[in-house]
Amino acid sequence: MSYVTTSDGTNIYFKDWGTGRPVVLSHGWPLNADSWEAQQLFLAQNGYRVIAHDRRGHGRSDQTWTGNEMDTYAADLAAVIDHLDLQEVTLIGFSTGGGEISRYIGNYGTARVAQAVLVSSVPPLMLKTEDNPGGLPIEVFDGIREGSLKDRGQLYQDFAAGPFFGANHGIEISQAAKDSFWLQGMSGGHHNTYESIAAFSATDFRGDLAKFDVPTLVIHGDDDQVVPFEVGGKASAALIKGAELKVYAGAPHGITDTHKVQLGEDLLAFLNTYGA
Repeated sequence: MSYVTTSDGTNIYFKDWGTGRPVVLSHGWPLNADSWEAQQLFLAQNGYRVIAHDRRGHGRSDQTWTGNEMDTYAADLAAVIDHLDLQEVTLIGFSTGGGEISRYIGNYGTARVAQAVLVSSVPPLMLKTEDNPGGLPIEVFDGIREGSLKDRGQLYQDFAAGPFFGANHGIEISQAAKDSFWLQGMSGGHHNTYESIAAFSATDFRGDLAKFDVPTLVIHGDDDQVVPFEVGGKASAALIKGAELKVYAGAPHGITDTHKVQLGEDLLAFLNTYGA
């Protein structure tokens, strides 16, 4: 098993598959790198070196008490990239992972970055505020926090059986995929996944998106019940200069599973545009 140790002594687990120009995958809440398996395998089979890490507090990485916020998540991502001395990287973030790669670009720039992709991602800002009136009310996220404290295993089962994969809107998804979501969620630390709710919902990424200066692809389903399209993908694409927006009609949040073939092909096509 491969780990990098960060400046505060935290061990971050990562998987490093394939050879070629590097791609780094950042996962969503409350999951881990395994949620990217289909895309990691597909891209590695098609000529890319694909790295996926477990965010601190999730999966096989250390369950720290502190650092469960976006600046530290971005610093951990930087530690992985620096440890492997990756150059000309394509950063791909799903949901919370989209926030992580956005904060990485905001804090560290694009000296090592060739491209960026936001998939069903939380930027620019999920929470409704005075200057973000289209966001989701705080009660939505307080409800997730309440569910986590009451019975987080049930919360994760309910997410998987309902809005995450769109099963409550008629999307067909296997019980095994739902079970995998639950298993990945329960492998994360209770405190870490609880604090991460604030990290993905209340972090303002608008300043980070303004610093994107590499080709960027934004992919979002227009029936995303977790990060609504208007709040996430549509708003992010409008703030990133020159961004390409791909809308998956009728697609839910968890398109890494429900639309894995389409997503893999779209990611590969975008990767292949670099240097063409």
